[in-house]
Order: sequence, then structure tokens, then C-alpha cells
Amino acid sequence: MPLPVKLSDIVAAIDFQMDEFSSYLNRNTGEIVTISDEEFRAVEDEEPLEDFPEWERENLQIAREILGDSGRVYVQLPTKWDIDEWRMMDRFARWAVEDEQASEELQFAIRGRGAFRMFKHLIHRLGIADQWYEYREQALREIARDWCEANGIPYVED
Repeated sequence: MPLPVKLSDIVAAIDFQMDEFSSYLNRNTGEIVTISDEEFRAVEDEEPLEDFPEWERENLQIAREILGDSGRVYVQLPTKWDIDEWRMMDRFARWAVEDEQASEELQFAIRGRGAFRMFKHLIHRLGIADQWYEYREQALREIARDWCEANGIPYVED
């Protein structure tokens, strides 16, 4: 039976998502690993491990395991595309902000170019940044819970 994972570990990993990197949960150990696209390419191109520094070889070995695994042991965590932070900002603006004027300002700010920058600037100007970060944290926790349940991964709230 897989070890239960801490929901906060999954939230931290999905919050830290970056382009050109993917994070996976090892169902057997509960460990979360992050592998770069470059490391996956090196494995796919069958480059010898000896051509890489010692510190990178472990990730290359894990990348090899992931590529040959078919999702039995390693499960990819939600990506930033799965999270859809713009939609999260929109929901926050529409449903979580009680001040109608602030809600409208936020809804306007996220339309068009620079939506993320405008939103971040505005939540600070309106003094609701803490409210946003709490909302965002809860939304990420919900995404993590849903992901665990969809993949049959036991978790503990912490």
C-alpha cells in the first residue's frame, strides 16, 4: 500500500512549477522529484550517465525510470496548465472579494495584457494581498486533494 503523502508537500511542489521542469510523486516512497526537460531528453537520446556530473546522475536515473514506468510508480503532479491561475484570480475577484468596487477593479485588471502583473499590483494597493494568498493556498490544496483522490494516493492534511 502506498505511503500517505503530506498534502502540503504536494501543494509546495505544484506551486513551484516552472517551465521546462516536471514534478512526479513516487507512489511507493511518497517522494516528490522534479526532472528537467533536458534530463528527459538526455535519457531519450540514450546519453551515457558517465557524461554527466555525479550530482545529476540520480535525476537521470529517475528520468529513465519515469519514462519506462507507464504511471505505475511515478505519477506526474498537476502542471501550471492544470492549475489555471488566471481562472483562480477571476474566481477570487468575482466571489471572494466582498467590496463590490474592489471586485470590479480586479475583474477589469485581469482582462488583456499584463493581467498577472496588474492583479498583483492591485491586490497590494487594495490591501487584500493576504486575502488573495490565503484564497490561492486553499485553491491549491483543493487541486492537490482532487489529484490525490483521482490517482488513488492516500494523503494527510497538515
